[in-house]
Amino acid sequence: MKKYLAILFVSTLIFACGSEETPSNSKASNKKETKAKAPDGKKIFKTYCTVCHGLYGDMEVNGAKDLNLSILTHAERVEIITNGKNVMTPFKGVLTDEQIAAVAQYTIDAFSKKE
Repeated sequence: MKKYLAILFVSTLIFACGSEETPSNSKASNKKETKAKAPDGKKIFKTYCTVCHGLYGDMEVNGAKDLNLSILTHAERVEIITNGKNVMTPFKGVLTDEQIAAVAQYTIDAFSKKE
């Protein structure tokens, strides 16, 4: 029985590793790989921030501020997301600088009052 499981495992591993398609044009493939996709601030916000700020930025759980009332600049938001403030967790080391900037921009676009 162990022999059959081992054979099944090895077969599955070989199949999984060998099923990747090889690109027909390596130059085109390399261009796509080197062009990094910009971080999705909305997705990152939903993953890390909705626990306290809520989906609409106004939940105010655990001392979180209502983001709809915030008048902070992009740079100030980046600073707070990076280093935290009061009870807010710092995300330095959890998110990249690009991800933090994307979240800061998303909070401006999604929650700032437009007059």
